[in-house]
Amino acid sequence: MKLDVLAIFAHRDDAEITCGGTLIKLADSGYKVGIVDLTQGEMGTRGSARQRGIEAKCAAKLMGIQVRENLKIPDSKVETTWENKLKLVKILRKYKPHLVILPYWEQRHPDHANCSRLGYDACYLSGLAKLKVPGEPHRPYKIIYSTSFRERMEHSFIVDVTKQFEKKIEAVKCYHSQFRDMRQRKDVFVPGLDVFDFMRIKAVNYGVMIGVKYGEAFITKELMAVEDPMMLKPRSI
Repeated sequence: MKLDVLAIFAHRDDAEITCGGTLIKLADSGYKVGIVDLTQGEMGTRGSARQRGIEAKCAAKLMGIQVRENLKIPDSKVETTWENKLKLVKILRKYKPHLVILPYWEQRHPDHANCSRLGYDACYLSGLAKLKVPGEPHRPYKIIYSTSFRERMEHSFIVDVTKQFEKKIEAVKCYHSQFRDMRQRKDVFVPGLDVFDFMRIKAVNYGVMIGVKYGEAFITKELMAVEDPMMLKPRSI
C-alpha cells in the first residue's frame, strides 16, 4: 500500500497527543495515513509493551489510520545508528509517503529528539539508488515537524482541528494504562491538570492564533510558497 502521509514517532501515544487531530483530519479528507512507532514503550512507568500495543490498535482504528507499524527499537535507547536508519528506510520505501510528520528536533525526552534526527536522515537516505535496502528509492516530498506543546518558538503554520479535536481526545483515552490516573504526573503536566486538560488548553491557544476553536502547530525547515495571496488565512484585522 502506498501511503499519502506517514507519522514517525518514538512511542505509542506520541503521535496521538502531538498531532492526532491533523492525522484524523487527513484521514477524513481521504488520504491514506500511517503511523510508525519506533519503540514498544516497555520502559514506561505505567503499563506494559503488550498493553500499549493493544491501546495503539484501538487509537489507530478510531482515528482512521490505515497502517501502524512498530520497529521494536529498545525504549529509551533510540539512537541515531546506521542500523536504525536502515530500518526506517525500509519502511519509507515500502509505503512511499508524500508527507512525513516528525517530532520537533529539540525535546525533553532523548528518544523524541533522536526520532526526529533518525526520521530526517532516513528520508534522505531512502532516495539513494545504490543503498542496498529492499524497495525502490523514494524521498518524501515534504517533511513537517510537530511543535504543539513547544514553548517560546515561532511556528510555521497551525492546522484547524476543531472538528477533529474530540475524536483526538477519544484516541488518547485508548491509552488507559498511561492516563487513567494522572495524580502522579505533575512532573510532566501543570499541577492540577491531567493530559486532557493540558491538550485542550494548548489546542485553544493555537486555535486563537488563527481564529478557530482548536489548532495544532507545526514548523518546517523551508519557507513555504504561496500560489494565491488572496486565499491566505486568517484575516489580519
